[in-house]
Amino acid sequence: MGNLSILDREHTVAPPGYSRWLIPPAALAVHLCIGQAYATSVYKTSMVKHFDAGQTQIGIIFSIAIVMLGLSAAVGGTWVERNGPRKAMFVSACFWASGFLVGALGIGTGQLWLVYLGYGVIGGIGLGIGYISPVSTLIKWFPDRPGLATGLAIMGFGGGALVASPLSRQLLSLYDDGYDPDNSASVAGGGALVALFLTLGIGYFVVMMFGVFNIRVPAEGWKPDGFDPAKVETKALVTTANVSAANAIKTPQFWLLWVVLACNVTAGIGILEQASPMIQDFFRGDDGKSSVAVAAAAGFVGLLSIFNMGGRFAWSTTSDVIGRKPIYLMYLGVGMIAYFLLATVGHNSTAIFVLLAAVIISFYGGGFATVPAYLRDLFGTYQVGAIHGRLLTAWSVAGIAGPLIINGFLDREGKPGTLTAEAYRPALFTMIGVLAIGFIANLLIRPVAARFHEQSKETASEAAK
Repeated sequence: MGNLSILDREHTVAPPGYSRWLIPPAALAVHLCIGQAYATSVYKTSMVKHFDAGQTQIGIIFSIAIVMLGLSAAVGGTWVERNGPRKAMFVSACFWASGFLVGALGIGTGQLWLVYLGYGVIGGIGLGIGYISPVSTLIKWFPDRPGLATGLAIMGFGGGALVASPLSRQLLSLYDDGYDPDNSASVAGGGALVALFLTLGIGYFVVMMFGVFNIRVPAEGWKPDGFDPAKVETKALVTTANVSAANAIKTPQFWLLWVVLACNVTAGIGILEQASPMIQDFFRGDDGKSSVAVAAAAGFVGLLSIFNMGGRFAWSTTSDVIGRKPIYLMYLGVGMIAYFLLATVGHNSTAIFVLLAAVIISFYGGGFATVPAYLRDLFGTYQVGAIHGRLLTAWSVAGIAGPLIINGFLDREGKPGTLTAEAYRPALFTMIGVLAIGFIANLLIRPVAARFHEQSKETASEAAK
């Protein structure tokens, strides 16, 4: 056990002169790996065939993982703050890799519940701990540009599918000679799915170790050259005070932001989970054949990953300039317009469809990357990681709601491979209403009342007198 002491927080304090720009790559190493969750649609059809199950039954795997992400982040947030990012990243890697291994066992034995347990529950815990572990550290390293900092790391989660999508297709074709990634009727066999899960589990563990041993926390009292904390207070909705995680959940601001995140995620996650078959269905002819090939659909998943990743960096960085509240008004307001256009004219052109979906997903990704900075503005840096973990329960709810809305409507409309754009319209119009709720909640957010602030030593002394 002595060797594991290197994971303790006191062994991760950066020495004088350490460059803060070395921290984002360490965070990226973890987020790129756990971002594989966004590439599940690539092998979803093969899973449906292997288990002889419906889309909803297979989609639940993804939903369970997102639920566990939120729950583990909420429960483990304070533990992550106390033990530091290195130990948290190591724990995340262990759970994430183990989830793939147990999932492989479930596929090999034909036991779907083991896939739920492995990839869903165990892997989902790895998702949650890994997701929040570098966030508060980055905010402490970049107090002058929190949106940029969180965007640099969290864009890796959105970009995970950019790597995992083509990699999964190539591995499946390698492990199954009968699988043709360019043929819409081709599905991979169970043996190939088992080998895929084993390969991803081992490979991701190795990559995540790079992040584990390169992460550092700033020394007590450190601040970047030229940074003046007094200037932060002049920005709207930004506080220099601090709120504990226990007090944060007592504020209306926390729950309003919870609703904002839940609505923004619900609207985006349904498309991501269904991305590959969705673009094929939107352009299916009367003869039942789609004009979009499977390989092109997989490429569409990769393209969405680029916009998911780019939106996390570009929009969160923009929020450092225009503010968090205005950027969320854009995510939700323009998102409603994009969903309406997708439902009504998206089937007319693949270019229009792809453009609208890309905009929606960029807002979805931007919402994730901006929310830690929004929390820092409202509640300070004291326990922002723990507060962020609690807020991610909104993601858990959205992880169920988004896919269920999409898959629920689709299961009533027909079987996979026979659906058209019309089958998606009720779900897309539902998403417009979801975004409207989030838009109103964001309008209601105000600065946190002083009674929730933690007392500084000076304030406590004055109060005692």
